Amino acid sequence: DPGAAPVVAVQVAVALRPDRPDVFTVTPPPNPTDLRDAVSSDLSVLLLALAGVCLLVGAAGIANTSLVAVLERISEIGLKRALGARGWQIAAQFLLESALIGTVGGAVGTSLGVIAVVTVSVLRAQTPVVDPLLVALAPAIGAVVGAVAGLYPATRAARIEPAEALRR
Repeated sequence: DPGAAPVVAVQVAVALRPDRPDVFTVTPPPNPTDLRDAVSSDLSVLLLALAGVCLLVGAAGIANTSLVAVLERISEIGLKRALGARGWQIAAQFLLESALIGTVGGAVGTSLGVIAVVTVSVLRAQTPVVDPLLVALAPAIGAVVGAVAGLYPATRAARIEPAEALRR
């Protein structure tokens, strides 16, 4: 009968060898509900780890893009500095650009994720479940990741001296 595995596991050693039931080690199969919960928990941890890796890769991409933008715009930065822009204003510009890239990335990623969840749910005739709080927070998280990733390029841009930049 379904659910009888724990009872059978206790009795099978005695049934096989009544004189020495201790020679057997009987392990009942796990409870399907407990097994499903354990697999679901492991998958949740795995998906969170994957999301963390994706954030790190995205941050590296934003940092690289911002650094290339700084290097390509040295003369523009030098001109702005020569016209009176402060270093913090230059840094703020590049931080804003990095945060904007992160926000757009978060919004696009969230949109693709919601589309994927709805598509899979429709194909499996299930009800899609999407946490609206995560959908709302994803662009903000992207902005924070973008701003953090843009810190180094922004400080590098802020340290560019106008005379040196205009000579290039």
